[in-house]
Amino acid sequence: MRFCGLMLLSLLCAGGFSCQSRTTRSDRARTFETAGIIRQVKDSGRVAVIQHEKIPGYMDAMTMPFKAREPRVLDGLQAGDEVRFRLLVTEDESWIEDVRKIGHRQIEQPAPGPQVTNSPAEKPRHPLLDYAFTNQLGKPVRLSDYKGQALAITFFFTRCPIPDYCPRLSKNFQEASQTLAGMPNAPTNYHFLSVSFDTAFDTPEVLKAYAERYHYDPAHWSFITGPQDKITELARLSDVTFNKDGSGFFDHGFRTQIIDAKGRLQMSFPIGGNLSDAIVSELVKAAAPKER
Repeated sequence: MRFCGLMLLSLLCAGGFSCQSRTTRSDRARTFETAGIIRQVKDSGRVAVIQHEKIPGYMDAMTMPFKAREPRVLDGLQAGDEVRFRLLVTEDESWIEDVRKIGHRQIEQPAPGPQVTNSPAEKPRHPLLDYAFTNQLGKPVRLSDYKGQALAITFFFTRCPIPDYCPRLSKNFQEASQTLAGMPNAPTNYHFLSVSFDTAFDTPEVLKAYAERYHYDPAHWSFITGPQDKITELARLSDVTFNKDGSGFFDHGFRTQIIDAKGRLQMSFPIGGNLSDAIVSELVKAAAPKER
């Protein structure tokens, strides 16, 4: 994925303002047996995007990317293969094992998601700066409201149950919030923005209930929704791509951006995983006064 943020950076500037991995024993994991159709095998055979059936007690039928700890688990499999497999889920990660092909069918390939194109370095004030998105309290939120604040921005959807995907992004913000709240001489001019792709499902009421699961402080953390075209444009400006399939799943890239108090892109994390300490470090620097 390209190094991002140039378009969002120019948008915000126009308004004037160590990833860690963890290995968990499989005997501590919840285990589910399920079946589905492989839509794609990617990341050098380590990830399979599978349109799976409902997993009782865990999640509805949808299409999700599943990681294999060992690439050989997916050896010889391709789009259209019908499979049965085992899903293991811990508090912090998930993976699949024992993937068995049971058939094959022809499938249509998904259309490509939004793509970022280069834009001029200088551009007029972008209308999204003043567009009224909606937060988890049902109140209007504009990017221009955060002039003078350091921002951490990521994209997610509440129906994603896989712990190392969207829940990890939210947990990063939760842990970073807790660290900042307990830090002596911590800055106060910062805000977290979690933007939902799932505009039809993630209403303010749904977002508020989700936010409460992460013990959020509304003074420093907002969960954002809005019309699909506006969210899509905001994601595009952030160099985040996503595709939605018929089951309601969003196949999306990871992106957490840190924008400093003067509206300049300071850091872009194009990965998932545990970034909470890195986010704190970057936000502290981003909130400090700087000379242009």
